Amino acid sequence: MSKPTYKIVNIVASVRFGIEKIIDLNNIAMKNKNTEYNPDTFPGLIFRIQNPKSTILVFSTGKLVLTGLKKEKDVGPITEKVLKVIKKFGAKVTSEPEIKIQNIVASGDLNLRLNLDLMSISLERALYEPEVFPGLIYRMQTPKVVFLIFASGKIVCVGAKSETDVQQAVQQLLQEIEELGFSSE
Repeated sequence: MSKPTYKIVNIVASVRFGIEKIIDLNNIAMKNKNTEYNPDTFPGLIFRIQNPKSTILVFSTGKLVLTGLKKEKDVGPITEKVLKVIKKFGAKVTSEPEIKIQNIVASGDLNLRLNLDLMSISLERALYEPEVFPGLIYRMQTPKVVFLIFASGKIVCVGAKSETDVQQAVQQLLQEIEELGFSSE
């Protein structure tokens, strides 16, 4: 069995929390150098954090969208960091943050050469149109993720809700490849 390698390249999470009145995004933007706010082009405050590197969209209604994280365990601490800034500028938070992972993106290598033509015929929920896109699109049911699979063995996994989902999906994909003989090695 070949040894696949992969890494998480992006985690997107949404956060909701109760507030007493809308958050004054303009005030936060004027006093924080790592922010951008232009309500004419986008209704949220763009907040950049360097460690761990991430971008947070802050909306006046008490919603956040976190992007750019590489580890699921960083979502909670980054949320707390942003809430601390929001509270410092007068927002009264009335409920605990409700965090939901929306999407985890991973890229990797199965370390196998693959026969995508054979895979597209044999796998249900697979789409391969090499004249349109060089990779096979495979929609896995459990865990519910979508893979982009290339003949070189390179993969991109999107739609996972946890790091465990990514791990299980990669292992399951590798098992299907080996059981059905899709490797051209």
